[in-house]
Amino acid sequence: QSRIVKSLSAHIKIAMSGTPVENRLMEFWSIMDFCNRGLLGNAKSFREEFEKPIQEYSNRHRAELFQKITSPFLLRRLKTDKSIISDLPEKLEQDECASLSPEQEALYQKTFSSCMEAIASLDGENPEQRFERSAKVLRLILALKQICNHPAQYLKDGNTKSELSGKTELFLDILESILDTDEKVLVFTQFTEMGEILERIIQVKFKTKALFYHGGLSLAARENVISEFEKNSERKILILSLKAGGTGLNLTAASQVIHYDLWWNPAVEAQATDRAYRIGQNRRVVVHRLITKNTFEEKINAIIESKRKISEMTVSTGENWIAKLSDDELREVFTLGKG
Repeated sequence: QSRIVKSLSAHIKIAMSGTPVENRLMEFWSIMDFCNRGLLGNAKSFREEFEKPIQEYSNRHRAELFQKITSPFLLRRLKTDKSIISDLPEKLEQDECASLSPEQEALYQKTFSSCMEAIASLDGENPEQRFERSAKVLRLILALKQICNHPAQYLKDGNTKSELSGKTELFLDILESILDTDEKVLVFTQFTEMGEILERIIQVKFKTKALFYHGGLSLAARENVISEFEKNSERKILILSLKAGGTGLNLTAASQVIHYDLWWNPAVEAQATDRAYRIGQNRRVVVHRLITKNTFEEKINAIIESKRKISEMTVSTGENWIAKLSDDELREVFTLGKG
């Protein structure tokens, strides 16, 4: 696509994107290479001078320089700009913290210790072992995310009792308050399997069926889910897998959003939230971000928040940077804190 687009000959070139700063910096370079070839140098020099210092090391000086160079060529409009739309209600975002249940805490500690032992046995300086080490760190992140969500997601044992997960108990408390005010809510999770667990738990707790929008549905089924949620006043809860439901949908019937688990990418989170917080919304939107206290979720969220200003100037942070931490840094991030 890039090669074909860049082969077009024109006196004036304009690139349009709905999410100009969601992409990685190299993708930004590619777009700019189409519009103003040479402005940001070649790919190799850009990677060394901007991408690595900003994305890997959060170099504020480089981020500010990048912004100065690119801002004259970037015309950006936000829906929060009152000159674009004057009557969009406010958006309130809040972190909601849960404690691990005893079962979660034991499983978290056991899994972390086992995985960390395997990671520590590998030499991160050895090119042959570096990739294997990164893969093991990413698997550790996945395992601990699942444990923090609900032990059943990790163990695959079918035991979905809500009291086994502190986060699930907090989720149900928030959901009950939302239903008491007769509002509609979007619930985002990265995991289809977690969405299925939440479906069952909601059915047991509230004797109501939540709608579930995910990648396994046909196009017709997806359209039916959206129509049912938007038009049927009795359908209050819509669970969405983040990848399937994070973009392109207009769900202004909802005024509450719950991020059950976090992607640690502010732009991806914002895109998901913006299914409800968009033109056509006439109520204040409240966003709940669920985080387990004293775990790596809380620590990484703090790191991301410290990087947010830089990511807002350039692009968003993901979680692959965690794989490059040293063994001591990994222990510091993933070891359970005192609560």
